[in-house]
Amino acid sequence: MNARNLGWRIISVGPMVLLLLALTVAPIGLMLAFSLHEIVWRGGKADWTYRALANFSELGRNPFYFAALKNTFIFVIAAVLTEMVLGLGLALLVSRLVKGRTLFLAVFLLPILVPGIVIGAIWKLMYNFDFGLINDFVVLLGLEPQDWLGDARLALASVILVDVWHWTSFCFLLLLAGLESVPQDVSEAAKLDGAGFWQELRYITLPMMSAVILVTLVTRTLLAFKVFDEVFLLTQGGPGTATEVLSFTVFRVFFSDDREGFGSAMSISIILMVIALLLLGTAVRRRSTTA
Repeated sequence: MNARNLGWRIISVGPMVLLLLALTVAPIGLMLAFSLHEIVWRGGKADWTYRALANFSELGRNPFYFAALKNTFIFVIAAVLTEMVLGLGLALLVSRLVKGRTLFLAVFLLPILVPGIVIGAIWKLMYNFDFGLINDFVVLLGLEPQDWLGDARLALASVILVDVWHWTSFCFLLLLAGLESVPQDVSEAAKLDGAGFWQELRYITLPMMSAVILVTLVTRTLLAFKVFDEVFLLTQGGPGTATEVLSFTVFRVFFSDDREGFGSAMSISIILMVIALLLLGTAVRRRSTTA
């Protein structure tokens, strides 16, 4: 490689590298600096007080952080597993349709196209205690109406239901693409050998879709771990800490409590968790590939 070609490559890649540094590395570096200080605004000026790792040690004593951590993991496990199962079921259903396939695709993909603010408004009305459609249906069944968003026992499950309605389409779309990439001759050979639906699904379809399933699972887990819209629009983290999740806690600490240092420490802890999840997914993917 001569100097001229090297120079052109540097010129070509340079702006992208600078943009990457400006949009990722610089903000994370600034956040790290924030996390080591207590910042107080006086007269429009920031007063920085160095605290070393005091903000990080405070995470272990903060009740909101632990409640948010617990709720986030419950949310991720319940929502993602439900969405994966429903997405796979819908993909299997649509893949076998001959007529009406386009209509079903349009219906199943509709939730993911709706803006988050609209979803929050729709479901808040549906969950309304006095005139919500869900309580109307519950009364028709002869049961007592429930305060779905105001009862600490039901609030998190209600938010999870909204997320499942919203994001199952995402899992369905990816899993359908993976399902249709399975070679038809393998499936037909299995049927000729007398394999039933469940045998074909267990021994042929799912193993050949393992890469797509894993990518969908990891992607959806990372997205669910950063959930914010549903909680902000429906419950504001309440009642109490029943629906407090990490992203909403960071938002509240930054913009309501005005504690940029502590909020930055909390944000860095979330970034480290997301990186750990990503590395875990990558390791599992490599292991499944080499197996």
